[in-house]
Amino acid sequence: MKTFASVTTFALLLASCSAPEVVAPSIESRTIPVLEADGIPFRDLDRDGALTPYEDWRLTPEERADDLLARMTLEEKAGVMIVASLPGNAPMGQPATGYDLEALAANMASTKATHFISRLATGNRELAEANNGAQEAAEAHRLGIPAVIMTDPRHGYTELAGASVEGGQFSQWPNGVGIAALHDPAFAEDYAALVRDDLRAAGFAMLLGPQIDLATEPRWPRNFDTYGEDAQVSADTAAAFVRGLQGSPNGIAPGGVAAVIKHFAGYSASTTGFDAHNYYGRHSRLNIYEWQQHIRPFTGALRSQPSGVMPAYSILEELQLFGEELEQVGVGYNERILQGVLRDELGFDGVILSDWAITNDCNEKCINGAPEGEAPSFADVSTAWGVLDLTREERFAKALNAGMDQFGGVEDPAPIIAAVEAGLVDMERIDDAVRRILIQSFKLGLFEDPFVDAEAAAAEIGTPEEIARGQEAMAASMVLLKADDAFPISEGTRVLLFGVSEEAATAAGLIPVTDVAEAELAILRTRSPSEMLHPGFVFGAMHQEGSLAFPEDHPAREFMDSLPEGLPLVADIQLDRPAILTPFQPRANVLIASFGASDAALMDVLEGAVVPRGYLPFELPSSMEAVEAQRPGAAADSENPLYALGYRFEVVE
Repeated sequence: MKTFASVTTFALLLASCSAPEVVAPSIESRTIPVLEADGIPFRDLDRDGALTPYEDWRLTPEERADDLLARMTLEEKAGVMIVASLPGNAPMGQPATGYDLEALAANMASTKATHFISRLATGNRELAEANNGAQEAAEAHRLGIPAVIMTDPRHGYTELAGASVEGGQFSQWPNGVGIAALHDPAFAEDYAALVRDDLRAAGFAMLLGPQIDLATEPRWPRNFDTYGEDAQVSADTAAAFVRGLQGSPNGIAPGGVAAVIKHFAGYSASTTGFDAHNYYGRHSRLNIYEWQQHIRPFTGALRSQPSGVMPAYSILEELQLFGEELEQVGVGYNERILQGVLRDELGFDGVILSDWAITNDCNEKCINGAPEGEAPSFADVSTAWGVLDLTREERFAKALNAGMDQFGGVEDPAPIIAAVEAGLVDMERIDDAVRRILIQSFKLGLFEDPFVDAEAAAAEIGTPEEIARGQEAMAASMVLLKADDAFPISEGTRVLLFGVSEEAATAAGLIPVTDVAEAELAILRTRSPSEMLHPGFVFGAMHQEGSLAFPEDHPAREFMDSLPEGLPLVADIQLDRPAILTPFQPRANVLIASFGASDAALMDVLEGAVVPRGYLPFELPSSMEAVEAQRPGAAADSENPLYALGYRFEVVE
């Protein structure tokens, strides 16, 4: 039987001549009883019929965490320290409509796990119902500890496995680098507030983001979701986004979403431009001066007291801290960075959550890729860089002793238990980590009401107003690099299209044609170029890698080169990474950089309905020779860039 109490029923005020007024929070349960003490509702999480201190929402999160921690077994503590995956109700590779709740309940019973990542992409009502089902399964925990359901970003335009989730019915907005292009912290905070409200309405309490790596290596595949190459812009944008997401400048407010800023730090300074998800991209290179720039976005975000920090995968070459060379292990294993810099120097006291797969074994396919003709598998993914010679228990112990609190992508906490029993980690370190995690959960309000209103989720997420706001932001974040008399475009113009849907052009009042002789204007859209260099690696096969130059046989160049001289050309390049636009710059009459935008958003700009007001969030190099000569950890240091960091074309009235 469902036991339910809400704030509308218990709008009680506790008042005395010496105490401030306290308003009861919303209380909701499915199987856990609700008890009353002093006429006030509380969830009886341990089902003992009495008010236990950790059940008392009038106490501070710290007081409640201390009480709950003292009641937990080692197995329960270890279960809190992992982030498992919510299992879908469909076979691997097929779209799920919900979770396999039977499998989830069995997992919870055996592992005592309380934290889960969801990659479910479905309707908003169905998503909220699925998350409610997971919370109901979590009620079986001996101590009633609710599930913390987290997600990668869902509102950005570009979907990339391991970095973001298909948006489903959420409104779509420019990628992170487009948010930063606006140079508008107030806008970033408002956008984050929308993200917060959407995620909480769907049943998510934690976002693995924002991603605030400094985009200093132009070849790096994940530049699209950073806040760009300007450390100050990135710091200000990050601080604003965390405020909006968590609902307060001072940490998590009621109804807020826990922010996990990532990836601390140096991840983007890839030695080769490749990503550290892969064995061949595991090294970054930066010196102490460059390091100081790379941590500036994090020091900015820390002003808003984010709930969590996710360390980088990379092994940092060349860097010396405190006068010594760094141990050549991934950042998640590096005590000098986690404890020495993040905790002691920067004062962070929240949860340090590892990125995924850092404790996995790395087999032959992990190192050399799957053989030709064989599809790569996530089962072969590891990011245990610098510690491959250790056992799994030793890896957990090394990370914990370095300062890690929680491990992403781990389905079984047994290695943590084994590490403690073997004397590799002491209980004081375990209790320190679990206490931080529990404080975070209490601040989120999940112990009182972990459930959401599925009908409200369907009605309030991805409304026409939100979709319109997202489209306007896509358009506004674009950077005008060059413009002449072809801009804006008049209604009724006959247009030859490449990479643009006829439907979008027609909706904008333009007339698509297929015969170049009939065209009055050509419109070209394409993405930054890449090469398929590592098809045997899961992330190598998905990421943009290799050259930033458009080869002569690139379809966009071939379209441009086929146009008759004198036909005006509008070219829009979506910059997932900085691209070398040298071939387009002299030919295009209008040249635009976008950062995740629909065709409709581009039409808004071309018609003059929205004025693009973005500044280039990273410089655009003039050649691959300049890219290869620059330092991976230094910002805006390529020789003779085609367009400088912060550039935008100023229209003269």
